[in-house]
Amino acid sequence: MTFQDFRVGLRILVKDPAYSLVAILGLGIGLAACLLLLGFARYSWQYNAHVPDADNVYIVKQRNNLDLGEPWVDQAPLLLREAARTAPGVSNVSGYVNWFPFTVQVDGQLRKLRSLTVLPGFAEMMGLQVLKGDLNEALSRPDSFAITEETAIRLFGSTDVLGRTVTLSTVHEQGGSARIAAILRNPPANTTIPFQALNGLNLSLVPQMMRTEALTGEQGWLGNLLVRVRAGAPLAAVTAAVQQAADSAPSVQNVPPEAKERLAGRKIMDIRLAPLREAYFDREVATNAFSLQVERGSATVVTGLVVIAILILVLAAINYVNLATIRVIRRQREICMRKVLGASAGRLALQFVAESLLVTMLATAIGLLLACLALPVFAQMVNRDLGSVLSLENLLAALAIGLVVGLLTVIYPAWIAFGVRPAQALAGRPDTESRRSKRLRQALSVLQLAVAMGLASVAMAIAWQTRFAIDASPGFDPAPLLVFDLPEGHMVRTSDKARGLMAELSQQPGVAGIAFSTDPVGRAKNQWSTEIKREGGEAATIDIKSVSANFFEQYGVKAVAGRLFDSKIDQEDDAVPIVINAIAARKLGFASPEQALGQTLLLRGLDHGVSSLITKRVVGIAPEILFYSLREAPGATAYELWAANATLTVRASGSVADAERAVRTTWAKYFPNSILEARSAKDIYAENYAEDARLARLLAVATVIAMTIAAFGAYVLAADAVQRRTQEIALRKLYGARRSDIGKLVAKEVGTIIALSAVVALPLAALLIANYLRTYAVQVPIAYWTLVFALAVTLVTAAVAVARHAWIAMRLKPAVALRT
Repeated sequence: MTFQDFRVGLRILVKDPAYSLVAILGLGIGLAACLLLLGFARYSWQYNAHVPDADNVYIVKQRNNLDLGEPWVDQAPLLLREAARTAPGVSNVSGYVNWFPFTVQVDGQLRKLRSLTVLPGFAEMMGLQVLKGDLNEALSRPDSFAITEETAIRLFGSTDVLGRTVTLSTVHEQGGSARIAAILRNPPANTTIPFQALNGLNLSLVPQMMRTEALTGEQGWLGNLLVRVRAGAPLAAVTAAVQQAADSAPSVQNVPPEAKERLAGRKIMDIRLAPLREAYFDREVATNAFSLQVERGSATVVTGLVVIAILILVLAAINYVNLATIRVIRRQREICMRKVLGASAGRLALQFVAESLLVTMLATAIGLLLACLALPVFAQMVNRDLGSVLSLENLLAALAIGLVVGLLTVIYPAWIAFGVRPAQALAGRPDTESRRSKRLRQALSVLQLAVAMGLASVAMAIAWQTRFAIDASPGFDPAPLLVFDLPEGHMVRTSDKARGLMAELSQQPGVAGIAFSTDPVGRAKNQWSTEIKREGGEAATIDIKSVSANFFEQYGVKAVAGRLFDSKIDQEDDAVPIVINAIAARKLGFASPEQALGQTLLLRGLDHGVSSLITKRVVGIAPEILFYSLREAPGATAYELWAANATLTVRASGSVADAERAVRTTWAKYFPNSILEARSAKDIYAENYAEDARLARLLAVATVIAMTIAAFGAYVLAADAVQRRTQEIALRKLYGARRSDIGKLVAKEVGTIIALSAVVALPLAALLIANYLRTYAVQVPIAYWTLVFALAVTLVTAAVAVARHAWIAMRLKPAVALRT
């Protein structure tokens, strides 16, 4: 293969610009999509890979089997740290807590810091890299802390801030000065332990009680524990040692006998050591009040995106192969002359390899350019920081993919060229492609259109279900509601500042009322449940929602039977009245919701029986409110009056924007050292479907790309049809065929391919849609219309793609066609 081969290939591309544009652009778009999706997949699979010996680092998880739903959480009682440290085969145990994130005051403005209070050994466990300063000093002195390089630039515009003293405030409204003693290298974006600042337990702003609890775990508080096990050490032995310590914990020992009997021999608390490298894909971990807010991914979704990336690349390659094959058919006289003049099969092969590599390298360059331009939009679409995707390693991998595609796609066109018979071709009797090879190309075209059609069906179904879920009524109108949390440590019952804030807000003209609760509707961070039973009945575990007396009034919820809490009748913290929904009434054994009115219930305290039973009386039946997502069927729920809550809901009397301005102005008077994070109730509810919305957008983009490639494929089909049937079309015209008849002839051939594609794609798409919808307890009605719509979109796309060659066939002059 010489430079002359590439020059010949370049002249051929310039000679036929339509062919070149379709070939290079189609392959370039496919490569761009493939590179972005594969880069995102690699980014997802590399979570926590920066941690030294990451494959031997584990997270201590625990599950309290007395909790409703028995969720796993990635925190464990901190008293287990000592048991893990002394377990056989363990080389290091550390962890962190996020009980008191800091705000920092810079130039008179408050900035929130994503800070972690770390346990001894954390720096070694995570392999932290210090750019400036002394990390040991930062984590051990009472007046020092460390920040990342990115945080230093964000706050101060420079990393030259070592030794600078700043004012820090905690969520407990405690403030003080601290010195920046170390600048750390930024943690990678793909980590499940993100931070902007680190401090040790000796920092003076850390309350003494919390410092003691973090080191000893005497009160049973939860923290994030990390365990490094030596290579080859039995993980089961470590797990058994930690489990034994959990079984001996005071919180487990104090569980009443009746609760233990209900577990039927199961442990109160299960312990598991989960690999840190798999934490990103750990979908069974539920959030709670102590959770570090991190993004989670789905291994199934990432694998599916890899499959889609490969399919798009394969479709683009198929498109190029078909185009190259048609080009070979058109060049049969040239190929014959080369053979007659003594060109060997190897020499011909090298010529075709050079042409293929020229096309694929140009397509790769275009693909890389498109990927770079689309990366910011793609990163926003998947809600990830993908700056590392354009690394040198990934760019070299992209070039390698382009090279491999070029070598693979040349095989079939070269094989067709080898089969050209000079005697027949030069005599005007072309015989360059067998019926079997033509059927193979048509089958590949069917695959192109089928993938595009299937992707369109699934993408529209997911988008429709997601929109249906977001727009579904949660049982009230969320439009006028604004939700925000009080600073950590402030509750309505005990905080004078919280009471003052509420009192002043209620006088604002844009505020119609204020209610409080443990959690807003749509969020389950402070979810809890307990046993409730009627007199003489069986105990049932029921979800408990603690609310204010005016909660239902402000949310606009009406009673199904009886009455709901009323601020004119009920007192805050009144332990007697209780409101349940109809599901809870049936679960407690009442024949009808109305039968539960006025009945006495026995509710066990928050500590699973450590406190005495509380007697309550049912005053009303509430409707089913969607506190969670449509993936979960409404469950048994009870409402109690309790003022120890920290989530406020403001009902706007006019626009929500006016109410938010009033809240921000008033907030600054009472909590000047805390940052307000107010959101609409609808946005909180919609967050449950954020991942579905991202998936729908990704599939929509993949569908557009697949449809574009399919359009190129239809273009190739039409070109092939017209090329193969030129003489037939000429004879039909001589015998009186009209232009419309010729157009129908071309459309029929392409339409047959589309029909076969629909037979292949639509049943598989229907199966995928059914599997996706099965994850929802409430499904959108008539979701399968998307199959028909996808077929219609494919037909329109194909019609536009074949229009040019259909028009060429319709205008074909028989005399010219038969003469050439």
